[in-house]
Amino acid sequence: MKQSKYNTALYMRLSRDDELQGESSSITTQRMMLRRYADENNLTVYDEYVDDGYSGTNFDRPAFQRMLRDIEDGKVNCCLVKDLSRMGRNYLQVGLYTEVLFPEKGVRFIAINDGVDSLLGENEVAPIRNLINEWVARDTSKKVHAAMQTKFLAGNRYGAYPPLGYRKDPDNKGHILIDEENRWIIEKIFDLAYHGYGAGRITKVLRAEKVPTGGYIHYKQDGTFAHIFDGASEEKSYDWSIAEVKRILKDETYIGNSVHNKQTTVSFKNKKKYRTAEDTWLRIEGTHEAIISHEVFERVQEQIKSRRRETKAHNSQIFAGLLKCADCGWGLSYKFHSRPDYNYYVCSRYAQLGKDVCSNHSVRYDDLYDYVLSRIQYWSRQAEIDPKKLLDHLLASGDRQRESLLKKHTSEMKKAEKRKAELDRLFTQLYEDRVEGKISEYNYSMLSTKYQDEQKSLEEKLISLQKEIDEKKQSADNAQAWIELIKKYAYPTELTAELLNTLIEKIVVHQANTDNGYREQEIEIYYRFVGKID
Repeated sequence: MKQSKYNTALYMRLSRDDELQGESSSITTQRMMLRRYADENNLTVYDEYVDDGYSGTNFDRPAFQRMLRDIEDGKVNCCLVKDLSRMGRNYLQVGLYTEVLFPEKGVRFIAINDGVDSLLGENEVAPIRNLINEWVARDTSKKVHAAMQTKFLAGNRYGAYPPLGYRKDPDNKGHILIDEENRWIIEKIFDLAYHGYGAGRITKVLRAEKVPTGGYIHYKQDGTFAHIFDGASEEKSYDWSIAEVKRILKDETYIGNSVHNKQTTVSFKNKKKYRTAEDTWLRIEGTHEAIISHEVFERVQEQIKSRRRETKAHNSQIFAGLLKCADCGWGLSYKFHSRPDYNYYVCSRYAQLGKDVCSNHSVRYDDLYDYVLSRIQYWSRQAEIDPKKLLDHLLASGDRQRESLLKKHTSEMKKAEKRKAELDRLFTQLYEDRVEGKISEYNYSMLSTKYQDEQKSLEEKLISLQKEIDEKKQSADNAQAWIELIKKYAYPTELTAELLNTLIEKIVVHQANTDNGYREQEIEIYYRFVGKID
């Protein structure tokens, strides 16, 4: 048979919604169809690209992105899919790839069931099918949302892991039971808070008494989070954070309630989440047995509010939860000075554990306030003057961030991929040695387990690195959403907690530099939806 000139990518995708259609959409069925078509049409298969469990509205899928990189590198010049909906369910995005990017790269595109083959010229029906696929995704999103709301109202709750102190009910999906073995941890945290301990002080007690974290308990129970705890020091098992203690103290799960809709997405096309206003939450009371009484819970909430009121008198509450240390990632805590106008923030890890673990990253409150206000005023003015120009700037800024991140991670990813390939070779050789009797069953089992664990760790690392890169991508939807938000606060003259938490995801504070005889300090603002703007 004559060698084909097409190096073909077989792309397959299946989401949970697609699974409802039955076996006809399964990965196995797609693979059989694509392989048969490639054989019958003299297409050389370069590789398979499978995204199992990914929505068609999300184009940051690992296999899809890997295929695009192979196209960019000239390894692939033909893309074969079962139908257009496998590519995606976003009318504009699918059209961008099939009608613009693929032709620019000389890539032949074939969607078997839809009769699309770019080699035969433009297909007038393809844009209509893409639009229909998007309508299906929109309709499915509405139905899934309605179905979940119905389940929530019935008292069901869903999540990968039950909250600390609870376990999943094996006989009733969507229901949780008290974990009698670990409920004492929750009771201890609330008891300390009831008697006046703040979150920071409680964290110190939990660490000092070596109380296991929720993550470590899941690890011991079912092996979850193995990539965090395998080979880690003992201290990792009780490495509590102030943020985790605060989350537990405010969680109504512990008085028997289920609270839903705390987060939502920009749209059915854009799955990036943001926190919703509390008055839009769906609260269902009495869905399961409580660990903490209402009296204790309410007393703790009042104490938390009391501390906030005390902090509010010193104007520090508006930055709560937003400030992060550039070096260790911990939050910054507010400190009082004998002169009120000299109050400041400092790395909380440094404050708790000293200079051996981090430096102070100190920044005065008034300096931080003035800088953040000036930046928000600047971008607010740009949004009013020329929103189109600002949109272009946001997208270009995202491209620069992605390029910088790509350079930073390329070397690390190459090393991980090289080691992964080496492990594949070692594993093959190990299997052959076992078959030929060159190695004992015991040594084979020991070494194969070791190799498999390292392979899994490398795969998780590669996925993590790719995710970091993908999360930096700026889409028009994200940028437009942020512009609409900042336009609501037309040239503000003061900062409020509401304004900051609406517009800003985090503020990263670097250690000040005084080498030149004067103080220089970098403050990075990461805005919601668009990240850091250059």
